[in-house]
Amino acid sequence: MPRVVPDQRDKFEHDELFRKLSHEGEIKYTGFRDKPQEERQLRFETECREGHADIAFVATGTTLQLSFAANAWSDKPEDRNPTTEFVNFEREPGKVHLKSQFIMNGVCVIWRGWIDLRRLDGIGCLEFDAGRAEVEDALLREQTDQYNRRIRDYEERQRQRQFREEEEERRAEAEAEEFSSASDTLFQVHSQSSDPSPSETSGSE
Repeated sequence: MPRVVPDQRDKFEHDELFRKLSHEGEIKYTGFRDKPQEERQLRFETECREGHADIAFVATGTTLQLSFAANAWSDKPEDRNPTTEFVNFEREPGKVHLKSQFIMNGVCVIWRGWIDLRRLDGIGCLEFDAGRAEVEDALLREQTDQYNRRIRDYEERQRQRQFREEEEERRAEAEAEEFSSASDTLFQVHSQSSDPSPSETSGSE
């Protein structure tokens, strides 16, 4: 199944949800809500260093399970490692700056934001990931071409099958007609040989 929509940028720029999330807004960590704040702080920092966390946009209530890792598109887990580009505790004291790349509602996006390590809230937004969108668009075109080729191949096989069936049907009809004609000829010959000749008729009288 295709992972992206045909025109990602258009959807990102005109979809209501994307338009809201593309503006910087309040975010908060949503993990372990039933735990004491001190434990949540520790768990959040641990999750960030591991390369993941659940973050919500307060205004819309949209919660995202984010992955903070380079090579996020790789199929190999060992390639997806948190780096300072995606998880940075050094940029500002008391805060962690985060970055995540993913596909949301068929659109390649980048989530950027920072969270206060004590309050577990901060500011974040979505950006259109033009670079990854080009890669996914190419994959989409390739998938579409493969699908269309399979459809054409299937239709061609169906046409060939129908042609063969029609040929066999015509051949069977021709053979049946030929057999019928031959049977009629044999019947006529047999009938003629069974009729007495005129000389035989007069002789018998």
